Amino acid sequence: MMQSSVRTTSLDATAAEQQRFMVRVYNWMTAGLGITGFMAYYISSSETMMQLVFGNPIMPIVLIVVQIGLVFWLASRVMHMSVSQATGVFMLYAGLTGVTFSAIFVVYTASSITSTFLVTAGTFGAMSLYGYTTKKDLTSWGSFLFMGLIGIIIASIVNIFMQSSMMHMIITYAGVLIFVGLTAYDTQKIKEMNILGNEGTDEDTKEAIRGALTLYLDFINLFLMLLRLMGDRR
Repeated sequence: MMQSSVRTTSLDATAAEQQRFMVRVYNWMTAGLGITGFMAYYISSSETMMQLVFGNPIMPIVLIVVQIGLVFWLASRVMHMSVSQATGVFMLYAGLTGVTFSAIFVVYTASSITSTFLVTAGTFGAMSLYGYTTKKDLTSWGSFLFMGLIGIIIASIVNIFMQSSMMHMIITYAGVLIFVGLTAYDTQKIKEMNILGNEGTDEDTKEAIRGALTLYLDFINLFLMLLRLMGDRR
């Protein structure tokens, strides 16, 4: 009886620590999304800034290359960085993403961007909650989702040259399904990667930033895919 009580107490403590860890992950992710949204709106509201960013066709390419470099650097090296460095790189990446996202305010109406964001937030929240609470092991989803992700990347590159509206729609619908699945899969993985007893340490903070980056990427990619379907062009 006593052993059962101790085991239950231990499980409750583990669940509570995992919950606090996930709250920190979501807080970091929300901060990143806030920076992205602010930068996107600020740049799009300034004709001077829009001209500076998009007036030279080389600048968007440079921004995208820098973003890719930052996200790979942060994802692979975050645990070897200081907390301040990891925070700075994450916020810089979120800010640069906001700069490139400013273009969507030129292409789509503000109302459709807002409604798409709300749909994305609801979908993301539901799938992340599923990933957090389900007792089902979602590990088997990983290889399927990864192959699907590689597939839509390759198809997107091919479609740059083909310009097929049918392929564009297939890629978009597939992308929505893949990032919906990744949201649940990544949430479960992040929850389980929490190192028990590490709460309050620098390592714990960096783990939270790494988890936040993963979910941030799931969110913005899901948003972009849904915007293709729901967005009203100007």
